[in-house]
Amino acid sequence: MFNIIGYRTLKTAVGAALAIFIAEQLQLDFYVSAGITAILCISVTKKDSLKASWQRIVACVIGLALATVMFEFLGYHVIVLCALLLLFIPIVVYVKAKKGIVTSTVFMLHLYTLEQVTLDILLNEILLLLIGVGAALLMNTYMPSNEKQMRNNQRELEQCFQKVWYEYARYLRGNITDWGGEELITASNKIDDGLANALKASDNHLFRHDDYYYHYFKMREKQFEIMERMLPLISTLDHTVVQSQKIAEFMEELSKAVHPGNTAIFYLKQLDELTQEFREMELPSSRKEFEVRSALFHLLYEIENYLTIKKKFKPVPERTNGDKGFRNM
Repeated sequence: MFNIIGYRTLKTAVGAALAIFIAEQLQLDFYVSAGITAILCISVTKKDSLKASWQRIVACVIGLALATVMFEFLGYHVIVLCALLLLFIPIVVYVKAKKGIVTSTVFMLHLYTLEQVTLDILLNEILLLLIGVGAALLMNTYMPSNEKQMRNNQRELEQCFQKVWYEYARYLRGNITDWGGEELITASNKIDDGLANALKASDNHLFRHDDYYYHYFKMREKQFEIMERMLPLISTLDHTVVQSQKIAEFMEELSKAVHPGNTAIFYLKQLDELTQEFREMELPSSRKEFEVRSALFHLLYEIENYLTIKKKFKPVPERTNGDKGFRNM
């Protein structure tokens, strides 16, 4: 049923109906307002819902206090209502409770409609507010997990990284230009989706912080920026030298290493040995070879940055979801 209607739509409908039912059973005036409050407080994450609920409570208290004073001393007139809103809205914005403007306005209009303020009326409005907020918070105790989606993003992103390294190696080895680069676009989208889902998941954990996926996709984002920088550099290398072949072999190894069970330290050591080997080779015999080898050294520098970023990444040692892919290159 969630797939047909949508879990948030279902929660909104049930939360509004529950709030109205409770308010009606308590014989509160304007009981429908409890349902409106519930609808406004239901959000996409638990933290957003708590924040929205708190802002509405603060705004309603301010609004009812101002309305009581102004209506009782200045009268129940449209001009007073206008002045009330002109005063109320800036105050609520100043105290950073602007999400409560609409809800509070509804409650203030109740006082305007009744043309009187009594303790019973104020209690009625407070109960409507608490019932609406309470129903929304109850509905938002359930938030579907998006960890499966993040794991899928992780796996698909790593497949893109594998393909990019492989194609870089193919070009360095034989100037093969039949790759369209679509994996770079896909990787960028997967990173954006992964970060969005990671932030959403973090906001649904009120009493614990599980930000592994956020740090993971931020790490991949930094690595991806390096891979993008490498593309124009590689594309200028139309002359193959022995160093190109060796770097191509190293890139193929990196392509195979974008999966669980590999560490950046191992490849940084290999890269250091490769760099030292290049330095001990004979000097270039032509200007063209010099330019190519200079670009290749720059390429080694970018690869080192790529691996260093992964080395600094601190994954969670153990996770309970059964997925072991937490030490990727």
